[in-house]
Amino acid sequence: VSDEKKQMVANVEKQLEEARELLEQMELEVREIPPQSRGMYSSRMRSYKQEMGKLEADFKRSRIAYSDEVRNELLGDDGNSSENQRAHLLDNTERLERSSRRLEAGYQIAVETEQIGQEMLENLSHDREKIQRARERLRETDANLGKSSRVLTGMLRR
Repeated sequence: VSDEKKQMVANVEKQLEEARELLEQMELEVREIPPQSRGMYSSRMRSYKQEMGKLEADFKRSRIAYSDEVRNELLGDDGNSSENQRAHLLDNTERLERSSRRLEAGYQIAVETEQIGQEMLENLSHDREKIQRARERLRETDANLGKSSRVLTGMLRR
C-alpha cells in the first residue's frame, strides 16, 4: 500500500510537471496569435493557470496530510479513529482522481491546440508559396512588358 501511494504521488508529480510544461507551451503559442483573437485565448490561459494552481495546492495538502498520517502511523499515534483515516484517505484519493482527470483534459486541450497550430502553420506555408509564385510571375510579366515597350519604341522610331 505504501509503495502504491509513493508511485501514485510520483505519477501525479510527473503529470503536474507535464501540465506546467504544456501550459508554458500554450502560453508561447498564445503570444504568437494575432492580437484580435489573442484576448479569448489569454483569458483561457489565465483560467487554466488558476486551475493548475488549485490542483497543485490540493496535491500539496494531500501530501501533507499523507505525511502526517505516515508520521502518526510510525509514531503509533492512534488519536484518529481508523474510520476517520479511511474517510480522509478516500477524500484524498477522490481529489487526486479529479486532479488527474483535469490534468488529462488540459493535456487533451493542449494536444488539440498544438494540432490546430500545426494546421495553421501548414496553411500559412502553402499561402506563402502561392504568393511567392505570384510575385515571380509578376516580375516576369514586368520584364516582358519592358522588353515589348523597348521593341515598340524601336519600331516607332524606324
